[in-house]
Amino acid sequence: MAKVVAVNISERKGIIKHSVDSVKLIADYGIEGDAHAEQGSIRQLSLLGVESVKKMEALGVKGLCAGKFAENITTEGIILYELPVGTKIRIGSTIHVVTQIGKKCHAEDGCEIARTVGKCVMPKEGIFTRILVGGIVKAGDEIEVLDK
Repeated sequence: MAKVVAVNISERKGIIKHSVDSVKLIADYGIEGDAHAEQGSIRQLSLLGVESVKKMEALGVKGLCAGKFAENITTEGIILYELPVGTKIRIGSTIHVVTQIGKKCHAEDGCEIARTVGKCVMPKEGIFTRILVGGIVKAGDEIEVLDK
């Protein structure tokens, strides 16, 4: 079973996200109180698997925790980057559509992990979704692929 390991927010852009008990996802907007929320954006929610984080730990990166890669939701038990764009997923009671796989690396802008190790997993293995149905999401919530 795929599940949510942590939910993470940041009140300002450009800082590492921190874990919170739960988040309120608003349809076609993002997480209430998160600096990256934006009406109509295709990147309303970011997800990264602990499996990807463990790859970085295997390279010797120390001090990794949920939100360190700026992901809103840290997952376990699902290979996120293998989900095609357009895939619908359920996270707890919320519904999403995958809109983007990976993103531009910000190493030149100060990504400490990429500068230290030479690479970062978020640009290749993180995904983004648009929120179709909002609700509350918390650690332990189940993740289900609805439609590929």
